[in-house]
Amino acid sequence: MRRLALPVAFFLLAVLSSASARAQAGFTLKATVVDATGAPIIGARVSIDANAKAPSEPLVSDQSGVFAVTFRPGRHHLTISSEGFEPLTVTVDAPATGGESRTVTLQIAGFRDTVNVAAPPTYAAPAVTSATKTLTPLRDVPQSVTVITKQLIADQLMQSVGDTIRYVPGISVHQGENNRDQVIMRGNSSSADFFVNGVRDDVQYYRDLYNLERIEAIKGPNATMFGRGGGGGVINRVTKEAGFMPLQEFSLQGGTYNDRRVAGDVNQPLSDRVAFRLNGMYENDGSFRDGVTLERYGLNPTFTVAPTQKTKLTFAYETLYDHRGSDRGIPSYQGRPIDVEPSTVYGNPVVGWVNARVNLFSATIGHEEGRLRVHNRTLVGAYDRGYQNYVPGAVSADASQLTVTAYNNSTNRTNVFNQTDATYPMATGRVAHTLLAGVEFGSQLTDNFRNTGFFNNAATAIAVPIMNTVITTPVTFRQSATDADNHVRTNVAAAYAQDQIDVSKTVKVVAGVRYDDFDLKYHDNRTGLELSRPDNLVAPRAAVIYKPLEAVSVYTSYTVSYLPSSGDQFSSLTAITQQVKPERFNNYEVGAKWDVRDNLSVNTAVYRLDRTNTRSTDPNDPTRIVQTGSQQTNGFEAGVAGNATSAWQIAGGYAYQRASVTSATTSAAVGAIVAQVPRHTLSIWNRYQFAPRVGAGVGVLYRSDMYAAIDDTVTLPGYVRADAALFFTLTPKLRLQANVENVFDRKYFVNADSNTNISPGSPRALRVALITRF
Repeated sequence: MRRLALPVAFFLLAVLSSASARAQAGFTLKATVVDATGAPIIGARVSIDANAKAPSEPLVSDQSGVFAVTFRPGRHHLTISSEGFEPLTVTVDAPATGGESRTVTLQIAGFRDTVNVAAPPTYAAPAVTSATKTLTPLRDVPQSVTVITKQLIADQLMQSVGDTIRYVPGISVHQGENNRDQVIMRGNSSSADFFVNGVRDDVQYYRDLYNLERIEAIKGPNATMFGRGGGGGVINRVTKEAGFMPLQEFSLQGGTYNDRRVAGDVNQPLSDRVAFRLNGMYENDGSFRDGVTLERYGLNPTFTVAPTQKTKLTFAYETLYDHRGSDRGIPSYQGRPIDVEPSTVYGNPVVGWVNARVNLFSATIGHEEGRLRVHNRTLVGAYDRGYQNYVPGAVSADASQLTVTAYNNSTNRTNVFNQTDATYPMATGRVAHTLLAGVEFGSQLTDNFRNTGFFNNAATAIAVPIMNTVITTPVTFRQSATDADNHVRTNVAAAYAQDQIDVSKTVKVVAGVRYDDFDLKYHDNRTGLELSRPDNLVAPRAAVIYKPLEAVSVYTSYTVSYLPSSGDQFSSLTAITQQVKPERFNNYEVGAKWDVRDNLSVNTAVYRLDRTNTRSTDPNDPTRIVQTGSQQTNGFEAGVAGNATSAWQIAGGYAYQRASVTSATTSAAVGAIVAQVPRHTLSIWNRYQFAPRVGAGVGVLYRSDMYAAIDDTVTLPGYVRADAALFFTLTPKLRLQANVENVFDRKYFVNADSNTNISPGSPRALRVALITRF
């Protein structure tokens, strides 16, 4: 990795040193044209006065909403227009040299006329805001980012975050005890690195997709933008907001295993300044797993208020209820998942359950004053979730019996976060800057409570016949001597700054740093023990981007993140872990991105991620913990997304990863392969429109062998799975689609939580959806 990264870095620095000699004389304005929601406007027309150095072709904004024009000294006027929007005239006072970057917001035209917009569906995302907290073309973000658009979600009838991750190279889904979203990113498992619109949403529950514009997987350490954690990357959900174009869409879905779901999306402008949107869904499903059912509903109203052309306020509330049967999977035998039917569940549907109630309120204010753009977001979340389950354990030597334990757990958490960002474009000579400064304040209150299951009110474990999957032995849930009963309070105050520097047309630099004052206070309700752990975290990022062509970017980057000793969920603190400093994640990455054509992009990345300060047992004193453990992940990723032709859409990627322990930890020796990090993964989905009213989709997923746990004793075999779909446009307002998962009915195993908790994949399954939009 070093042999590759250093020559690239030296080459880019050499280009950087000669950039000023190649810079074009005059003052250059680079503008990003967006609508009132911040989405880029493609193909906006730009009229310029005679004193500008007019391009040879008509000037329009590109697929990222960006255009650039060079002026002679003096005052100039540009008029920017696009169908359905009010034209806007911009005044530029140009010095003799230099440059400036700014964002231009067009407002929806008055509703005197009807505007019909029919944008072609695409799997590509031209720009993102979350990775840099500024609207940046995806090709110019100096790290690996995969965006799962709402079009791809709809075409595959995706139902969960886990479904979307199938098409993200370098990330796999952890079982998460089958009661939460949990992902493994570049070899690092996390149930907390989830965000909604850039704000932390770190409670363990299953998130739904009904109200999403897209999901962004931003890989590598991300502390500069997102704060603590994020060692392997983060998952950011971008929700739908009220806009000023009317929309009504409803869908009805059904399928095998009693799959039943209804969803709706209604957007309505109430005036030329106020808009309302309502997303909702209800789902009631069975499962290929015996006795495992699901019922959930969600409701998400949003309001957008635009009192002036320079100010926008958005208010949103979401309530989500999710109740399902508990399912810890199947055990292993002789190094492989035990040979039972994929439907086999060990437990009792009457006793086992998983439950979550989530209420989220957010308020966002955006304001422009000249070149200054200020954005403030507040998120208040109330989470009540719990689960009660049976846990399969070790199988007897003759495979006749299985050990089973049981417990329940509840977590109540209240999150309050407030972020304020300010961006300001400016120039120093011929160098353009986009400056970002921000602060974040947050408070989290958490109550954890756990009970152990006592069979016949006496034993914490029983042996049951391997073929008797329904466990009827009476079980009493009460606290054991070590069960959690605590209250945790965390406070964070953070400040961050970043500069995106356009050194020339071919060289860009991104540099930033974040400081977090993270303070955790722990109270044990059983003993009255009070513990605390403060951490001061400084996380830098640095990147150089070389652009031999406007559509191509080659980058090298370095990023850092930290994970406090209290872990992802800070559910426990002890006298030992109180003394332990945070784990550190260092990521070195070299990559390239190419927008092959409008709505088609490819990207590659080579990286090394070092995880240090992990815990290890002192070899001279087994009662002490030392922080000499370390882990390293080396990998390569390649992805593609977009429209290969006007009729052919494609999304997918390949990843090679090798994650191993490089210095002994408390759980593994040197050389151990990190659990559930397959060496090879490949995913590819194709949709082809054969005729205006008929289309089809075909997808293939491949995963090589991987270990279920860090002791490397149980292997989950690799597999290949094929999916397919058919799409029919019945009328201009009515569509029908049918999706088949696991077309060839292969038996395979998706993931695990341990050697004895392994999740089988679904047999062949059919889902049919009817969608109307008007």
